Amino acid sequence: MTETFNVLFLCTGNSARSILAEALLNHLGAGRFRAFSAGSFPKGAVHPMSLQLLRSLGLPADGCRSKSWHEFTKPGAPVMDLVITVCDQAAGETCPIWPGGPLAAHWGVADPAAVTGSESEGMAAFRHALHELRRRIELLAALPVEQLDRASLRQKVDEIGRLPADARADQPL
Repeated sequence: MTETFNVLFLCTGNSARSILAEALLNHLGAGRFRAFSAGSFPKGAVHPMSLQLLRSLGLPADGCRSKSWHEFTKPGAPVMDLVITVCDQAAGETCPIWPGGPLAAHWGVADPAAVTGSESEGMAAFRHALHELRRRIELLAALPVEQLDRASLRQKVDEIGRLPADARADQPL
């Protein structure tokens, strides 16, 4: 494992859930974690509600971009310790071979970008996804990853992914 624990969040489009997860872990990881995100079929742009939500919470959004997961398989790319799929479609796809042989986990989160309706309904879906991810990321960030063996870490990360959706949009970041 590297000195900083590198985590790649994957989704199909890399415009909503994986972007939110990347920003959250980089914020909550206290320098122990470095988060990245990518997509199997990136949209090419971050969903505007993702950016709006991140900015409203004071989280950096300027460097967010939709990118392909192949960017992380090239020479010179950061070596990942953990790869987490956050959408069911990406979880079912054949992933590339990741340099370093990172652990893999799935944390399914409903796609807020798929919600149809008013702007306020869409933003509520984005808040719900963010808070569901936040709950899991807080637990990940609290793990003593440097003290856990690979099997124990895999078990803990899988347990976090099986937590029921208990998003509380009323809690401040």
